[in-house]
Amino acid sequence: MDRRVVVTGLGVVSPVGNDVPTFWKNICSGVNGIVTIDDFDTSDLPVKVAANVKNFDPAAYGIEPSIARRQDMYTLFAIAAADQALKQSGLVAGETIDPFRLGVYVGSGIGGFSTIVREVSNYVGEGGARFVAPTFVPTMIPNIAAGHVAMRSGATGPCVSVATACATSTNTIGEAYRAIKHGYADAIITGGAEAPRLKMAMAAFANARTLSRSENPDYASIPFNKNRNGFVLGEGSGIIILEEYGHAKARGAKIFAEICGYGSTCDAYNPTAPRPDGTTQAEAIKIALREAGYTSDDCLYINAHGTSTALNDAAETQAYKLALGQDAYKAHISSIKSMTGHSLGAAGGIEAVATIMALHDGIVPPTINLDTPDPECDLDYTPNVAVKADLTLAISDSLGFGGHNGCIAFRKID
Repeated sequence: MDRRVVVTGLGVVSPVGNDVPTFWKNICSGVNGIVTIDDFDTSDLPVKVAANVKNFDPAAYGIEPSIARRQDMYTLFAIAAADQALKQSGLVAGETIDPFRLGVYVGSGIGGFSTIVREVSNYVGEGGARFVAPTFVPTMIPNIAAGHVAMRSGATGPCVSVATACATSTNTIGEAYRAIKHGYADAIITGGAEAPRLKMAMAAFANARTLSRSENPDYASIPFNKNRNGFVLGEGSGIIILEEYGHAKARGAKIFAEICGYGSTCDAYNPTAPRPDGTTQAEAIKIALREAGYTSDDCLYINAHGTSTALNDAAETQAYKLALGQDAYKAHISSIKSMTGHSLGAAGGIEAVATIMALHDGIVPPTINLDTPDPECDLDYTPNVAVKADLTLAISDSLGFGGHNGCIAFRKID
């Protein structure tokens, strides 16, 4: 028998705040987290802006100096967000939950990017194998954040790391939902983390012509805007606690929402470009909505992938129309990447936090700087200012290189 699954904890590290209250206040207020790059030389780069995590202090989340020095930043972000979510949920392995029934599903699209860059530089620049750190592999692999979260939380249940590029966190949360739904765990710490804001990463994405070349940080990430010309690279982590409904009720946990649907498909089309007709993306959305019991009576919020690239935003708009028909025109939609930039594998986790809070508080966050809507993107993308709405259902969808599509659905719960 399928079990109900609810959200009992939230944690975030982002360009607009390193805790949920700050993050959510800034998102609803339209605060832009994108800034001009000033911590490395960009004179040979066509890209001048990024979405930085600001004032991040590992010690604030109980991370020891030895861990902070040795671990890649993506892992530190994940530990910090998981620490927040666990504390809010009240889950303690061995006290409020059987450790073997507590899992960790935390993914990363790339893993320890800064570690890779550093150790390759050591190998090439310093002159050989003896300069490569013995900790290189267990610091850069994309599953090590999940491992550290498990070690710190005492979670000895299933521990899984998904890597599906920009769909990573959404797929990770969806797979965690299924694991609890079908009885493999009672609670799972889930989401994703990424720290790719490096010169090498920017060079790679810029040379692939996917990054915005705007030098104005306040008009660089502009999803669904006719003037958009690429995404802005971001960083951070979003972690949520999923828990079996009966288990959460029995211990008196606060419930933020019920996760009630998950769809996953593949474009099978192109390594980097989305399928332009939106059919495969629409199918993932349809699966999630069908499982969630969506009807036209629902007041629906869609947290869009909304990267600010020409191909993504148009294909995504088409996918919503295919999935929802005429209902697409009455859905509340927005892209918080207009404020946070695109944190790749962490995006779905950060956006899941925003989606849950939107549903919980009845507030649709804005897509800022949407002053010139693209005629191909003709849905209600909540331009510039947040709006109040009596939301009953919310979905968050993510699309990743390789054609990965994921969509998760949450329902308001009394």
